[in-house]
Amino acid sequence: MDSIRNFCIIAHIDHGKSTIADRMMELTGTVTKREMKSQLLDSMELEREKGITIKLAPVTMKWKGCTLNLIDTPGHVDFSYEVSRSLQAVESAVLVVDATQGIQAQTLANVYLALEQNLTIIPVINKIDLPAADVEGVAAQIVNLLGCSRDDIIEASGKTGRGVDEILDKIVLVGPCPITVSGSHSSRPSLRGSGANPQQPSEYPEITLEKESTRALIFDSYFDDYRGVVLYVRIFDGEIPKNAEIKMMAAETKGLALEVGVLTPKMSPREKLSVGEIGYIVTNLKTTSEAKVGDTVTLSRNPAGEALPGYKNVLPFVYAGFFPVSNDQYKDLKEAVEKLSLSDSALRFEPENSPVLGFGLRIGFLGLLHMDIIKERLEREFKLDLIVTNPSTNYEVVMNNGEVVEIKSASDLPDASEIREIREPWVKGEIILPKSMIGNVLNLINEKRGHQTNVSYIEDRAVIDFEAPMANLLTDFYDQLKSATSGYASFNYELNGYKPEDLVRIDFLVGGHKMDALSVMAHRSEADGIGREVTKKLKEVIPRQNYEVALQAAIGARIIARETIGAYRKDVTVKIHTGDRDRKAKLLEKQKRGKARMKRFGKIDIPSEAFTVMLKRD
Repeated sequence: MDSIRNFCIIAHIDHGKSTIADRMMELTGTVTKREMKSQLLDSMELEREKGITIKLAPVTMKWKGCTLNLIDTPGHVDFSYEVSRSLQAVESAVLVVDATQGIQAQTLANVYLALEQNLTIIPVINKIDLPAADVEGVAAQIVNLLGCSRDDIIEASGKTGRGVDEILDKIVLVGPCPITVSGSHSSRPSLRGSGANPQQPSEYPEITLEKESTRALIFDSYFDDYRGVVLYVRIFDGEIPKNAEIKMMAAETKGLALEVGVLTPKMSPREKLSVGEIGYIVTNLKTTSEAKVGDTVTLSRNPAGEALPGYKNVLPFVYAGFFPVSNDQYKDLKEAVEKLSLSDSALRFEPENSPVLGFGLRIGFLGLLHMDIIKERLEREFKLDLIVTNPSTNYEVVMNNGEVVEIKSASDLPDASEIREIREPWVKGEIILPKSMIGNVLNLINEKRGHQTNVSYIEDRAVIDFEAPMANLLTDFYDQLKSATSGYASFNYELNGYKPEDLVRIDFLVGGHKMDALSVMAHRSEADGIGREVTKKLKEVIPRQNYEVALQAAIGARIIARETIGAYRKDVTVKIHTGDRDRKAKLLEKQKRGKARMKRFGKIDIPSEAFTVMLKRD
């Protein structure tokens, strides 16, 4: 194990993680020049199109007699669960910071995650070849954050390849080799974060290893249509040979390791995966629920006595209703979401029925980007036409009898007479921005019913800690933050419990009919403004009819806002050439009766854009 190094690359979004990973694979000869393309580990079409990493991707490389197992991680806050999973499978982390942007919110969040796991952190300043690079300024920020010396920071350029060989050398030199502590002891000794040279074995405790006992952590899995469930694992104890019968300790399911191997980045089969290695296992399982992410794999013939510490269960923050345009596609939608959930452990869904939209699914996400990615994948990969309702968060409703009910949409809210209080989720947020722009951001936080808890400084940047209701950050907070700071601010958040607030349900009526799919929860002080805003927006997106249509916002029986969509008017008097008033009045009266009848029986066709008017309120 002395020659194995397991590491991951962490950074804020768009700081150059995947580009540095490309240069590493090129430099180590893992991928030939002919096979090389930019962001090679971003295999999904959407990842390449948007230029972001969505799924973590492992790859095995060889460098100066060592085996380097790299896990490339996403940078966006919505995919931080992917980062936390990969951190538990490695011993060191390469922290990449953009020389033109410096330390951002997700940089801090990922550093804290790495420090919690006691990893050795190797700081790297990337993009030093750009004209706007401020290498010394960013280096001072990193020294301030990590408490390291200036000489520990490597200057590199993922684009030109400069400094990448230094990063690889540093991983070999200071990156700890895998340590196994069998039995009931922790698999992650505290001394590993010291950055000691692995060539000095006297610094590590003496290890006794039960060869029969095997434990491997599943840090990712996906479903292959032709091969079944494929697991990405890190072997902590023992070894897993090809064709061995394996057992998942938490799920208590058994299967066969049909093939084992490493990723280079394509699958390279081996006879066995040994302790300290990161690789894949092709199983005969039919669903990933039988081998969940965070579970421990052991051998059936001699199972381990104790499972490895798994992952926290990731709970969705944001819920939205997904409905097919045609009800014939409901079965296809359900099958498609089930397939996506096989490789996305954070996806939660349940059936939902709307009187207006028919049958659909209520899906839980980690954020709006996560929702956007899933929607695009459903439309592209499965050829589905979808209507997506306004995203909302979940609420806790305390009934008069003391029972606590969780609701995921405003339409599920019980009768107001039975409710004692409604609690909404609050988040703890962190914004990093230039010092000169603090005033604008504090005003924005106050507008969102939030409050600032602390302001600290890193060199020329300010860090604002604040708390705010989750629902108010869902729609356009990130856009408004970028506008208020000319694009310089970055934002990170985590859930911070539930607080009781004076919340009401706003219903929207189209032509007198209540549309449950449009209902939203809001604070009473903001209800009138939201009602006026949304009815104006609906007036723009709902087409005119042959009769007048009233758009109303209501809290219970009280109407708080109204807009009217005027009718198309046909001039029925155009054929009368004389000036006889009675004949004109007779025709207009006939038309009026016809419109009244049409209004009674007519059906308003509501376009799909009407259900997402809350996403962009500007």
